[in-house]
Amino acid sequence: MNDASLLPGNPARLLAEALPYIRRFHGKTIVVKYGGNAMTEPSLQAGFARDVVLLKLVGMNPVVVHGGGPQIEQLLARLGKKGEFVQGMRVTDAETMDVVEMVLGGQVNKEVVTLINQAGGRAVGLTGQDGAFIRARKMLVAGPRPEERLDIGQVGEIAAIDPRVIDVLEQGGFIPVVAPIGVGEDGQSYNINADLVAGKLAEVLKAEKLVVLTNTPGVLDRNGRLLTGLSPRQIDALVADGTLSGGMLPKIASALDAARGGVPSVHIIDGRVQHALLLEILTDTGVGTLIRSK
Repeated sequence: MNDASLLPGNPARLLAEALPYIRRFHGKTIVVKYGGNAMTEPSLQAGFARDVVLLKLVGMNPVVVHGGGPQIEQLLARLGKKGEFVQGMRVTDAETMDVVEMVLGGQVNKEVVTLINQAGGRAVGLTGQDGAFIRARKMLVAGPRPEERLDIGQVGEIAAIDPRVIDVLEQGGFIPVVAPIGVGEDGQSYNINADLVAGKLAEVLKAEKLVVLTNTPGVLDRNGRLLTGLSPRQIDALVADGTLSGGMLPKIASALDAARGGVPSVHIIDGRVQHALLLEILTDTGVGTLIRSK
């Protein structure tokens, strides 16, 4: 595992390097999609929580959106049920939705809140059902034929986000921790891809940055080399030629939507790097792919 201590220079130099970034982003909202190894490896969990608290203490407004795929898979397996995916989206029947709500809205959300609070922050856990702040509708995904649309159950796409709950929490000095569950007009719950929630939330909150933690170094080309400083047009080309596919597609879709929706910069970073969040936001040394809105 990589470590911040491997960076060249001494701690004083790194603190001095962080100053202009702290000044530039003071008072700004930073939406963080928390997932991958950073959610399951204890040392990375603790490091992430400290990073989020530090960002809050120096005057930024972090908002955490978490996933929970591995935890959902574990509970489904204990129930004798196998997860199924279509185009990176989890097929969600009624029984699976019960598991999703139990894991995301209960177990994982409370674990993230507890980690941040233990690190000295004041975190508050939410799902999109709280205050009905994430309105959802059923998502139909493209089928094998161009005209075909597949129903994959209680999987939702975002109809609207009401930012007032988040605004109130930020103003009160709290750190919102959001589970990606939305609610339909009829009150039905919907499982929404966490990357999509993070991207739309960043757009609606007029965030300065969207940071997506992954289990890869970032966006890679066909030869496995890290690509940085990408534009939306370059991303489109990578999707079109098949360089980007599978589970990376929702992340890229959310990144592009956020960038095109006015979020100045989107970062897809390696959550396996200790303190990756601080390295990406507060130093000159990035640890992933930067996508700029322009």
